[in-house]
Amino acid sequence: MRWAVILAGGSGTRFWPLSTPENPKQLLTLAGATSTAEETIDRLTGLVPRERILVVTGAQLAGPLEQRLKLPASNLLVEPRAASTAPALIWATIEAQRRDSDAEVLSLHADWAIGDAVAFRRTAETALSTARQYDRLVTVGVVPSRPETGYGYIVPGPALGDGARMVARFSEKPDAATALDLMAAGALWNSGLFAWTAARLLNEAEQHTPEVAPKLPLLRSGNVQQFFQEVTPISIDVGLLERSGSVAVVSGAFAWDDIGTWQALTRVRPKDPNGNIVVGPAFMHKAEDCIVWSERDTVVLSGVQDLIVVQANGRILVMPAEHAAHMKQLLDALPAEIRDVGS
Repeated sequence: MRWAVILAGGSGTRFWPLSTPENPKQLLTLAGATSTAEETIDRLTGLVPRERILVVTGAQLAGPLEQRLKLPASNLLVEPRAASTAPALIWATIEAQRRDSDAEVLSLHADWAIGDAVAFRRTAETALSTARQYDRLVTVGVVPSRPETGYGYIVPGPALGDGARMVARFSEKPDAATALDLMAAGALWNSGLFAWTAARLLNEAEQHTPEVAPKLPLLRSGNVQQFFQEVTPISIDVGLLERSGSVAVVSGAFAWDDIGTWQALTRVRPKDPNGNIVVGPAFMHKAEDCIVWSERDTVVLSGVQDLIVVQANGRILVMPAEHAAHMKQLLDALPAEIRDVGS
């Protein structure tokens, strides 16, 4: 049967000061009226039943996610410590297989914005059927709309059939010129939407992921705590997909965004006639291409362009839009008493 695994961890840094470790971006209404985590669950309607949706998260988010997503408590898999995506997905896949020996797994993240849910489900169907029919690990590549330097790319190889192709190689976060070359060559964004049978993933992990493989008996025996204490953190992309020779790619023709920075809101939220995005009380006077997010106080902008202004959790952030990608450097520079905000 089909299962879905949603990765819903997060440290709450990318959308400071609005996001916090207790209220990271997957719990925020960044792209619409509900949180991206709730939108993720809704997007699976008709594809995977709720009782077969597993969510991997940390202890501080398990309660809020259980309340919002209305899933059985046993479907929230709480990591004893964060160890990146390979240990998380391997654990969740073993758990799906424990409940269903023939489990087929769709893996996705809780913090995406998807422009066409119908096209998303159609592509996910294709990925799952490809994983089953060709016994491959399958990644969904999204057709690029711009030379994005913050995403990984997939270069498709020989055709498998039914629109699926083998993966020739991965290219991680290229510069702008290389990204244009990759787009011209037909490369796809690596969306992080994956599909596999539980049996194939675990077989490939045992062969290609030495950071995890020796610890698999701990998971199989139910000793999750010790597994996470001893396992080496590594991503599923680096730890397995880039090493395995059994990876296929299918193309997804839908708008996809991982909402990685404040500036990403320009791609997922409607703009006013001057290109501004405004959430909360604000007055815009001769302001263009700005982002304003205010939880409480009225923000007034006059005669400015390309600014990000955020009022949340007792902090006010003002920065040029082009600096949004450097949030980590800003937070590293801030004194703890300013940086650490409550939810």
